[in-house]
Amino acid sequence: MPSPDFAAGSPVNAKRRRWRILALVVLGAVVLTLGASVWITASWLSDIPRIPERDALWQMRRTPGMRFLDHDGAVIAARGAKYGARVGLGDLPPFAPKAFLAAEDRRFYRHGAIDPQGILRAARRDLELGRAAEGGSTLSQQLARTLFLDSRHSLKRKFQEAVLASRLEDELGKDGVLELYLNRAYFGAGAYGLDSAAHTYFGKAATALTLPEAAVLAALPNAPTRLAPTTNMAGAWARARRVLGAMRREGWLSADDAARAEVSPPELSTVSASEGDWSYVLDQAATQAANLVGAQANDLVVRLTVSAKLQAAGLAAVRAGVLGAGKGRAVSQGAMVALASDGAIRVMVGGLDHRASAFNRATQAKRQPGSAFKPFVYGAAMEAGDKPTDTRVDAPIALGGWTPENYGGGFAGTVTLAKALALSINSVAVRLTLEVGPSQVAAFARRCGLSDIPPNPGPSIALGAYEVTPLELASGYQVFQNGGARTTPYLIEAISDTAGRALYAHVATAGGQALDPLYASRMVRMLEGVITGGTGTAAAIGRPAAGKTGTSQHWRDAWFVGFTPDLLAAVWVGNDNGRPMSKVTGGEIPAAIWKRFMTAAEADQPVSDFAWLQPEPQEIPADADTTDMTEGPLVLDEPMASEPREAAPRGDPGNDDDRADPAAPPPIDTDEDRRERALDRPSPERDEPLSSPPPPS
Repeated sequence: MPSPDFAAGSPVNAKRRRWRILALVVLGAVVLTLGASVWITASWLSDIPRIPERDALWQMRRTPGMRFLDHDGAVIAARGAKYGARVGLGDLPPFAPKAFLAAEDRRFYRHGAIDPQGILRAARRDLELGRAAEGGSTLSQQLARTLFLDSRHSLKRKFQEAVLASRLEDELGKDGVLELYLNRAYFGAGAYGLDSAAHTYFGKAATALTLPEAAVLAALPNAPTRLAPTTNMAGAWARARRVLGAMRREGWLSADDAARAEVSPPELSTVSASEGDWSYVLDQAATQAANLVGAQANDLVVRLTVSAKLQAAGLAAVRAGVLGAGKGRAVSQGAMVALASDGAIRVMVGGLDHRASAFNRATQAKRQPGSAFKPFVYGAAMEAGDKPTDTRVDAPIALGGWTPENYGGGFAGTVTLAKALALSINSVAVRLTLEVGPSQVAAFARRCGLSDIPPNPGPSIALGAYEVTPLELASGYQVFQNGGARTTPYLIEAISDTAGRALYAHVATAGGQALDPLYASRMVRMLEGVITGGTGTAAAIGRPAAGKTGTSQHWRDAWFVGFTPDLLAAVWVGNDNGRPMSKVTGGEIPAAIWKRFMTAAEADQPVSDFAWLQPEPQEIPADADTTDMTEGPLVLDEPMASEPREAAPRGDPGNDDDRADPAAPPPIDTDEDRRERALDRPSPERDEPLSSPPPPS
């Protein structure tokens, strides 16, 4: 008879079954872990780049340098990676390589591709301080990362880094790794390699470095931006002194030499010719060039659309306007972008001083355009069947508590649309928007290139309640300049490498017809009226030109956008923090900036009108006999729509309960003589901020 201990369902058997199940689970987990580890390791190994042969390693460059040319082919500046002459260990002063070993890897010749002791030391240091304070990567690992990997922190990258470091040491040996590291490390300011860094910061070859200079450069690969000598010499020198101390402790430097070096901080060379007025342009161009051609082994030659002459004139005009006329008016910044008729960017002024602020206000700052948006309202109205000679009533209008008013108060009564745009009358722009429909105005603006305008805005879109950049607004105005045809702004004409191989060339593409040429003609004539007898008279340059002023609520932004047949410029002034200016309007400082720039830009150009302008079609009287017309088909005043458009009440669309009777006299300024005189003389800027905020859209 079997022992009770072994009976089915006995406690002993149940316990053994549990242990067996646990053992199987543990074994399965181990097998799965090992399998996953093998699979992950194989996957990571398959992603590791192949180490090229020794000579090819010296040709590897992660980031190309760029040489920029202006529109006329003159060299503007060099940017990006700068690689100096190749230097061998024997070419350098003996202390130079040792300074780098003291800073980065003192046991370099005493460990393999990875340093377990260094990893433990770094981990202990990080635990003590509670943060990542010290790295455990060897110099070989740093070189592998520089040549082949990105800087993201991950277990996969550390694994691949270790494998590549081992392969580099197998290929080059310790001396070869150190030499290649010194020629490929990044030192900030676009300088790759010790020779490039020596020229960049000290104006000399690496072979002529002094001990303090070598110590400063050895401090940089650890933090090339934070410790850049050009901006933080104190920080760079503090770390350089620690490097000198480490060299002395390793026996690579005598106590006397170290003491003398520690009290002799080096002097930077005279700063080389800077990018000056081109910095905002080059920021934009460098990013675009990299996106257009991707990573390239050779340095690049980038030809831009910007004109050196016009760029200088644009910056001078912006600075004169902000620092001159804007003095005492609470204006601190300005921006300008100018476009050729095909969209080529001829001028890009992103601010007054790139060194003080690298933020490009021409391409990045989204601000409310105020009445500079009104041409898109009128363009949509022209497309819907209105004409410049049509009239509306400038009278009070209320929309759910929103009561748009004209600058200075008062209303002008019945005015033509041409006059309303020239004087930037707010109530008429709002009425037109309600007639056409805010969504149709938004659709037209987006068709012109203002892509961020929402599809279903509120009526406040009539007065520019939505934000745009100067470049976007300039691009939108090109629809009017070019007879309704849309263009796309572009900054780069061509890219080649230093060997002359063409990598990119701009190809003009048709942007489509955003507006019928007849309606575009009407818009140009009305926008000419802004300059000849409206809010933009300060922008008159004595030749055919059209444009529009704009001022956002509380005078936070002031604009002038205008164009001649061959050049268009958009000007913005204001403050980065949105602080209101001292009642600066678009018809003042921005118009004066535009005039100064365009006068210089057009000085050598013959006077010409817009060659594409179309005359108004001949209207045929309703009672005319057309039964025997032999000179051609009937020319209609407007294109026929698929369905007849219901005529909107002149001056009083929508719900009559919320608006004044268009037949009634204006409730303010009822003196007819005074009103007529106001219409017959140039008016001050009328596109000022609203007395009450617009309704939510």
